Amino acid sequence: MASDKNLRKSAIDQRQSAVLPIIGKTLGRKDRKMIYSSGAKPTKIVYTSENEKNKFTLNDEEILTLAKWGTAIEEHYTKKHKKWTPMDIEWAKDGISGELFIVQARPETVQAQKDFSVIREYKLQSSKPKTLVSGASVGNKIASGRARIILDVKGIHSFQKGEVLVTDMTDPDWEPVMKIASAIITDKGGRTSHAAIVSRELGIPCIVGSVNATKKIRTGQMITVNTTGSEGYVYEGAVKFKVTEQNIRKLPKIKTKVAVNVGTPETAFESSFLPVGGVGLAREEFILASGIGIHPMALVDYAKLRVESRKSKVKTKIVREIERKTVGYRDKTKFFVDQLAYGIAKIGAAFYPREVIVRFSDFKTNEYRQLVGGELYEPHEENPMIGWRGASRYYHPSFEKAFALEVKAIRKVREQMGLTNVSVMIPVCRTVDEGKRVLALLNKYGLKRESKVKSEKLKVYVMCEVPANVVLADQFLDIFDGMSIGSNDLTQMTLALDRDGNERIRNIANENNEAVKSLISQVIRRCRARKKYIGICGDAPSTFPEFAKFLAKEGITSISLSPDAVIKTILALSKK
Repeated sequence: MASDKNLRKSAIDQRQSAVLPIIGKTLGRKDRKMIYSSGAKPTKIVYTSENEKNKFTLNDEEILTLAKWGTAIEEHYTKKHKKWTPMDIEWAKDGISGELFIVQARPETVQAQKDFSVIREYKLQSSKPKTLVSGASVGNKIASGRARIILDVKGIHSFQKGEVLVTDMTDPDWEPVMKIASAIITDKGGRTSHAAIVSRELGIPCIVGSVNATKKIRTGQMITVNTTGSEGYVYEGAVKFKVTEQNIRKLPKIKTKVAVNVGTPETAFESSFLPVGGVGLAREEFILASGIGIHPMALVDYAKLRVESRKSKVKTKIVREIERKTVGYRDKTKFFVDQLAYGIAKIGAAFYPREVIVRFSDFKTNEYRQLVGGELYEPHEENPMIGWRGASRYYHPSFEKAFALEVKAIRKVREQMGLTNVSVMIPVCRTVDEGKRVLALLNKYGLKRESKVKSEKLKVYVMCEVPANVVLADQFLDIFDGMSIGSNDLTQMTLALDRDGNERIRNIANENNEAVKSLISQVIRRCRARKKYIGICGDAPSTFPEFAKFLAKEGITSISLSPDAVIKTILALSKK
């Protein structure tokens, strides 16, 4: 009945009483349990009660106790073997006394053998493979093999080494064949399911939650599994791909700081091994859409919606979905704060103590409408790209309480979890007055910029993605700690183009346009003159190596790239 827990290892042993370094909790499935029997057999399986299903097995202190024991065990074996020795540890909790026990500890054999100085990149060589199914991605790899559909664990004897296991879900009984599979695909489950956890341990690609892989794929069919992005894809046939290796210790040194963009917490730990100085852009949007999935104002108004649901089928459906997603939380806003904080903390912990710049939510109205309850709060806009988004949303009376939840999540990450390497950034800030109003809200909801410890001072940046940010750069720099160029939005705002709009004019939307580059040069010069941070987190330097060279020549502080562009950009910048 264990739940998956994630902790900041560095904070466990010497944690201050105010710091609680738990960076994730997942309420695991607990449908059945084994109890003693008075019959012929000593034990029997019974169904758990609703209360047991919806309750965490461990409290926070128990989690920290196990974590402390775990680090002590790892340190013991590391010292004994005179090399880093990560451990595979099993524990148990006495159902009567509540005592915790370590029941087994053995050296882990997959991660321990990895050379973390070697980065492997997997890339498809086919531009348009036929997609059979997709789902949540685990593993950051590509593999091909013949599919083997097995719906019952009793049929695992038919599985051959190197095949792709396709099934509904897995449990420990499936592990003998999981160890010899080239990849794993399941209909059900998420990134914390058994299949996902074991696949990570084994170092093989896995796609979970595909819904209908067991129906769409045939036994014996040659398929390719691609888990190099947050969404995993299964392609028909043996699609060609290549693997490149780069030893980061042998990379040339460059003057410009390189950072990485992180969209999903699950990819943060993998990306943290890249030769980067931190995270130039950590997006909240994926956490909001996948980890939470509910409009924040629907959680703020939950009690009111429950009352109104008696007379509204639409609101009844919304309330039921909120209750399904927030099991274990009486206070629905706490669910939002916790889940957002856990997502941000996973990124912050992975890169600690390197700086992680978290951008507050930048969903547009049409995207917020997709969340549960979104249709109750979001207006219809003809062009959401230049509509109610970013700073203008945060201080609006109809959204301020939702923004307050985001601020509370950042406070939890910095103050409770001790991740003071997390900074924040305001997107789409059209006027200096908007910037001041948002800063006032941060202060109102307790997110203070000052700190007695200089290294723990909160930095607040603003996105430079509206021409007004360049024209009035000095005034924005009077109130913010620096800027990060959003080249995608700056291009569309400068050239009056909707980057998601008409295909006939999309070819004009190019960051290499002289007007766009002129604005970028201007803002870099102003920030340098003011000795303020100036970075870029848009797609341009990841897509165009020459654009990255232009930025470096202009003297930009930091270039933040997509993970797959880090190595090639460093190599490009090293060449004169």
